[in-house]
Amino acid sequence: MQTASSNRLKTAIVGCGKVAGTHALAYQALPNSELVAVCDVAPERAQAFAKKLHVNDYTDLAEMLKREHVDVLSICTQHTQHPAAVEIAAAVGVHVISEKPLAIDLSSCDRAIAAAYAAGIKLGVISQRRWYEPVQRMKDAIDAGKLGKPVLAIVVMLGWREPAYYLSDPWRGTWKGEGGGVVVSQAPHYLDLLSWFMGPALELYAYWDNYNHPGIEVDDTVVASVRFQNGGMASIVLSNSQRPGLYGKIHIHGSSGASVGAEIDSGSPFISGVTEKMDPPFNDVWTVPGEEQNLSIWNGEDRSRPWNVMTHYHQIQLADFLAAVAEDRDPMVDGEAGRRVVELFTAVYRSQLEHAPQKLPLAR
Repeated sequence: MQTASSNRLKTAIVGCGKVAGTHALAYQALPNSELVAVCDVAPERAQAFAKKLHVNDYTDLAEMLKREHVDVLSICTQHTQHPAAVEIAAAVGVHVISEKPLAIDLSSCDRAIAAAYAAGIKLGVISQRRWYEPVQRMKDAIDAGKLGKPVLAIVVMLGWREPAYYLSDPWRGTWKGEGGGVVVSQAPHYLDLLSWFMGPALELYAYWDNYNHPGIEVDDTVVASVRFQNGGMASIVLSNSQRPGLYGKIHIHGSSGASVGAEIDSGSPFISGVTEKMDPPFNDVWTVPGEEQNLSIWNGEDRSRPWNVMTHYHQIQLADFLAAVAEDRDPMVDGEAGRRVVELFTAVYRSQLEHAPQKLPLAR
């Protein structure tokens, strides 16, 4: 396994598209990172990106990892290429953090996890919304038992994607290239938070459709009901069909009668490297006895934060991953957390296909 010769880990990026710029900013800002190279199958794109960053460019991932003695790789390619990149990195002992989703199907997802495990490398999946302050408050309240048992979760994401979004890359909006629609590309953050708050799912029933994006093959709207192993339930409503985008929210209601929630996205979920401005997340529901007055205090704090929501939390998660490598511990969002997201959206598609509820976990 590669190890850094100093306190700085050699970092690199594969896939030089929109979100790669966010990873590059983080790696160049973190004190224990030395960004050394980038890779893309399109030579001109790799060269242009590398020139801006003053690093080396490659078109062959294996060559980059070996020649540059990379310690940590960020995978920022299209969805279908994530598992293969994990396997290439694992083969040479390079730790990997992948953009969401980890894969578009369970078989390739499991191959990637197995390769990482066999090689003894760390495997992480981007889900930076876990570090949002309003989300952290929710998790702390749940873990402290302030809600009793979390028994009802409601996820509502009502966003919008312009036709130009799907035209920005040839693979977008296709089953073969993207693996699905709103539930695969925009919802993984919400599915990860849902699992983090409620625990493992037991059963899921869902419908999906495409209501106002005739230029794409995949879903723009999904409705699902979930039962969890803890006995709790969830209602999930996901859509890219509201113009303009309205909001994305997750609320958790407990057996004690107390409720906590956050508006994660005000409007549509942002597009890394494209969206110019995003309002900060904030807690919009909080009925924990004795803490009801905290909403106004927290909203004042959250709305006055000086950092860019679209880059700051990526940096925090990448810092956690580098620390996990240095300290030989698990990252906060590991490969198994990434698998749970893939499992949930796989169950959504299977449920409609079979017109039946899906028992979870799905078979490996």
